[in-house]
Amino acid sequence: MLDWKPRRPDMLIDPFGLGKIVLDGLVFRQNFSIRSYEIGADRTASIETLMNHLQETALNHAKSVGLLGDGFGSSPEMSKRNLIWVVTRMQVLVDRYPMWGDDVQVYTWVSASAKIGMRRDWLVCDGKTGETLARASSVWVLMNKLTRRLSKIPEEVRGEIEPRFLNSDPVVDEDNRKLPKLDDNTADIVRGGLTPRWSDLDINQHVNNVKYIGWILESTPPPILESHELSSLTLEYRRECGRDSVLQSLTAVSGASIGNLGNAGDIECEHLLRLEKGAEIVRGRTEWRPKHAKDFGIVGHVPAEND
Repeated sequence: MLDWKPRRPDMLIDPFGLGKIVLDGLVFRQNFSIRSYEIGADRTASIETLMNHLQETALNHAKSVGLLGDGFGSSPEMSKRNLIWVVTRMQVLVDRYPMWGDDVQVYTWVSASAKIGMRRDWLVCDGKTGETLARASSVWVLMNKLTRRLSKIPEEVRGEIEPRFLNSDPVVDEDNRKLPKLDDNTADIVRGGLTPRWSDLDINQHVNNVKYIGWILESTPPPILESHELSSLTLEYRRECGRDSVLQSLTAVSGASIGNLGNAGDIECEHLLRLEKGAEIVRGRTEWRPKHAKDFGIVGHVPAEND
């Protein structure tokens, strides 16, 4: 399934960035060009840029197949029942970050996940070579936007979405390691006073899930940010965050001395975002590699197309 290389120059052209359905209508592809305001100090796209591309592609996928109701990603039957999708878990692996001016293609599809949710996967590829740059897998469940309680999938909703499911394994192997709960004693760095801005809220009136990554980075030790790049990310979403919330970001560095992080090899960190009153919002784990590491590995290619 994942054996693909560009075969025609016109396959790389999407002048309006609207995307298209490929692979028998079950996979959606969208092109992006990395803009100057989407890069960091090292001239490569930030992790937030990649995550925003994933989110945009997912929403355009839903829209293109007629499953975008009055809320982000809500199908017509979901809208009738005040249901919305919320992410519970996200895993991202980055092999190489694109640079300013690079063209990338993002592929996404959905699959069943147990009995109460769905899984959405993504591949991010170099638009010219087809090289895989990043992979991501996520689990989503339904929530009533009025009561804010989780819901089973109604049969009417299941009838809308199941014909769009692709029978495939996750593009990222699940990290089954437990995400620990940090506290003031186990964290190396605690940053407080983090508050959402109005622009951080989505159409469903809760904080956009990409914002949590920026808050996690607020408590990541600066020597890591300066000398390393994020290679993998696992987030476990536990509670919503609203516009009036005040959060704390906690980070613990695993198996490394805080005073010598700049010279370390691969680094792993544990993270927690919590309300200042104590309720958990997100648990997370990040892995970091020294910048300019060459051994990125080969993780496959995007699906073949029948153009």
